[in-house]
Amino acid sequence: MNRQNPTLGNMKVLVTGGAGFIGSSLVKRLVNDGADVEVIDNLWRGSLKNLQSIDGKSILKSESKFHLADLTDAAKCLEIIRGFDLVYHLADIVGGVQFAFDHELFIYRQNILINTNVLAACILNKIPNYIYVGTACSFPKHLQMADGIAALREDQTYPAEPESSYGWSKLMGEYEALLAAKSNSINVGVLRFHNVYGPGVSIEQTRAQVIPSLIMKAIRFPEEPFIVWGSGNQYRDFVYIDDVVEALILVVNRGMNQGVIQIGSEKPTSVRDLAEKIIEISGKPITAVYDVTKPEGDRGRVAVCERARQILGWQASTDLETGLRATYDWILKQSSH
Repeated sequence: MNRQNPTLGNMKVLVTGGAGFIGSSLVKRLVNDGADVEVIDNLWRGSLKNLQSIDGKSILKSESKFHLADLTDAAKCLEIIRGFDLVYHLADIVGGVQFAFDHELFIYRQNILINTNVLAACILNKIPNYIYVGTACSFPKHLQMADGIAALREDQTYPAEPESSYGWSKLMGEYEALLAAKSNSINVGVLRFHNVYGPGVSIEQTRAQVIPSLIMKAIRFPEEPFIVWGSGNQYRDFVYIDDVVEALILVVNRGMNQGVIQIGSEKPTSVRDLAEKIIEISGKPITAVYDVTKPEGDRGRVAVCERARQILGWQASTDLETGLRATYDWILKQSSH
C-alpha cells in the first residue's frame, strides 16, 4: 500500500472534530506528513489531550491552530472555515446505543446543522476540497435485520430507511455533499465508515461504543459484573483506526468526486465472539452475562469494499486480535491513571 501522499504535505488542512478519536488520529498523521493543520472542536466528546504528544506538548504548530467553536453556529463556521485547501469534516454528535435512542431529536438536529453549516462555509469561502465521513448506520434497517450476514454495497443505500436519527442525519450530510459535487460547487470525497476502534477511542461510559465498553468491563471485573447488552448474536464490521486514517489520506488523491466509498474490514464479528476475545485478552476468569432487556441495535452489517480497493487501492490490514490487544493495552493504561 502506498503510504506517500506528496500533495498533502503542501496543503493547509482543517479537521472538524479534530480533538475526537478519529479526528486526532488523522491530525497526527497529517502533521507527520508535513501538512499545515488546524482543528475545530467544541470538546463535547473530544479532548485537547488527544492533540498532545507523549511529552504533553500540542502537536499543532501554535495555539491559534485550535478553534474552540460550535459548528451549529453558521456565522462562526463562515468566520473560521476560510483559506484552507482541504476540509475533513468529521465532527458529529454520536454515542453508544442507549444514548443514540434516548436523544434522537437532539442528535438529528445538531448533525443536520453541523453538516450544512460546514459545507456552506466551504462553498461560500471557495475551499476547493471537502471530505465528508458518513456511517454504516445509514444503510436501510431491513437489510441489517435479516437472517444470515448482510454484506452491504454502497448502491444498497436507497430507498433509505436508517434505524436511528443518527443514521438519517449522517445520510443527509452525505446526500448534501454529493449534491454539492453534482453542482460543481466543490470537489467532494465521501467515505462511509463501519465500526472504528483502536487506541484513543472514547471510554466515557455514556458515550462509549461496544469495544471500549466491554474492555472497561473486563478491566473492572470482578468489582463490576461483565454484562453484555443484548443477545450477543448481533454482529458488526470492526475496522482499526490506523486503517481508517490511511483511507482518509488516500481519498484526497484518488477518491474525490467518485461517490460514496465504504471502509470496513469485510469480516463480521458477533458481539459474543468479541466479548470472548476480550475476556481472553484480559486473562481473567470471566463469564459473560447477556442482558436481553437492553437494546442491541441492528442485527448486523458488514462492508463489501470493492470500491475502496478499485478506487483507493485500500483494504484493511489490521486483524481484530492485533487491534483488540493494542486497544486493551491503551485503555488499561488510561484507566490506571
